[in-house]
Amino acid sequence: MRPRELEQWLSQVDGFAEPKMILEQYPTSAHMAAHMLTTIHEQYDDLEGKAVADLGCGCGVLGIGSVMLGSGYTVGIDIDADALAIAARNCEEMEIPMDFVQCDLITIAGEPDMPPPVLPLPRGLIKAFDTVLMNPPFGTKKETTGHDVRFLERAVAMSRSAVYSLHKTSTRRFLAKTAASLGVEMEVVAEMRWALPATYKVHKKKSVDIAVDFLRFSHKEADAAADAATTEKEQ
Repeated sequence: MRPRELEQWLSQVDGFAEPKMILEQYPTSAHMAAHMLTTIHEQYDDLEGKAVADLGCGCGVLGIGSVMLGSGYTVGIDIDADALAIAARNCEEMEIPMDFVQCDLITIAGEPDMPPPVLPLPRGLIKAFDTVLMNPPFGTKKETTGHDVRFLERAVAMSRSAVYSLHKTSTRRFLAKTAASLGVEMEVVAEMRWALPATYKVHKKKSVDIAVDFLRFSHKEADAAADAATTEKEQ
């Protein structure tokens, strides 16, 4: 499926009815989602037949797109029951098979020895997915400081192969160090401009143009196995 066709389908996905500023809820546009997903599918083969998680799924656009590109199984995870209800309705109307879980990703950790009040990630979620997709909070609000890193920690713990995520370009160096500490390799897939529309009453401008990185975090052993498989096919 070409990006344009996928974008047309994803444009049918309903967004937040009443976005919550405390959760930094901004919709991932159909255009951005389509190009992200087709890149993941065509360049990295990390969707077709794979177990996929959409973390902080919101209204489900990334997860829905992954199903349309042939994922074997996709689950959307979000703290917000209202967003999950919209996501479930989107799937029903578009006849997309996708499951949803309400979960607070900030108060669970990827490792079992984190001090309270952080809870360990349920063992059933550790390495449960081949690929994790997310457009996490940028952590620009007082209430969401550090949430971009927390999401990445959870995503790495839950994935077997790779994590794909959007982050502010200004945090690239810091995230590279974080990735190294987590034992994964970070690749800048694309540098993008996100025209973020005015969403809340406090916003004075119609839109704000933000520089964002489309990043891939890959488990080294998974990349090594993929390279070996490619070499074997070529021989």
